[in-house]
Amino acid sequence: MGGRDSPAMGVDGRQNPHYKPRMNKSTLLTLLEQVRDGGVEVGAAVLALEQLPFSELEDAVVDHHRALRQHVPEVIFAPGKTVEQIVSVARAILDHGQNLLITRLDEKKAAGVCQSIPELNYESVARVGVYAPHPVVPLTDDCVAVVTAGTSDIPVAEEVMATLKASGVPTIRIVDVGVAGIHRLFAKLEPISKAKVVIVVAGMEGALASVLGGIISGPLIAVPTSVGYGVSRDGYAALIGMLSSCAAGVTVVNIDNGFGAAMAAVRILAGSKS
Repeated sequence: MGGRDSPAMGVDGRQNPHYKPRMNKSTLLTLLEQVRDGGVEVGAAVLALEQLPFSELEDAVVDHHRALRQHVPEVIFAPGKTVEQIVSVARAILDHGQNLLITRLDEKKAAGVCQSIPELNYESVARVGVYAPHPVVPLTDDCVAVVTAGTSDIPVAEEVMATLKASGVPTIRIVDVGVAGIHRLFAKLEPISKAKVVIVVAGMEGALASVLGGIISGPLIAVPTSVGYGVSRDGYAALIGMLSSCAAGVTVVNIDNGFGAAMAAVRILAGSKS
């Protein structure tokens, strides 16, 4: 990562001023080991490290240090940003050797972003844009079960799964096993019970989180969705029901926050490796 044949060095053996490293825990350890062993010059290591910890853009400060702290590079939240702002932040992330994940990206903005970054893969159901020019480093061999109460909860579940995939976490997808037909859930208990973490995505009254929380032993993260009639109040009934669960230890994230649930699972899995 910095020897004579490294991209940090030019063909004449001098430091390449345009080199921007992909920095995560693995590459940082490799860099330090190479400096220790004499394979990388101190100047080349400084060049790599001086790109941290952030880039100041006109409308944003992009955190390039996040992958070192939390395994996953900074993720772009699209609402409230213009296409130009999204592209600017995306280019800063890509220029520093990181993979790109954009959440809550609507189709109109996605079309604009894809004009500037044609490699972006837009997943319309999940409303995410993904571009992974580098192999995703597996975080774990353990899987996360993503379980929905109904078909209407799938878009939020797809955001969960896209985020976990981008984080190097394997998943299993189980849909439409809500309490209105609880026998459907019992038929899927074996794969759910084998998962290291379970994420339950449910609207209406959010009861599925309590049911599963009382059955399985591992961590359970509940995502209330804005699915339901009248007094469901765009997910508030499910949120309150999950927060009031009599199943001990159920963790609840915000309404429709599939990304937040996925990142909670990443923290649990990353912590179990420490």
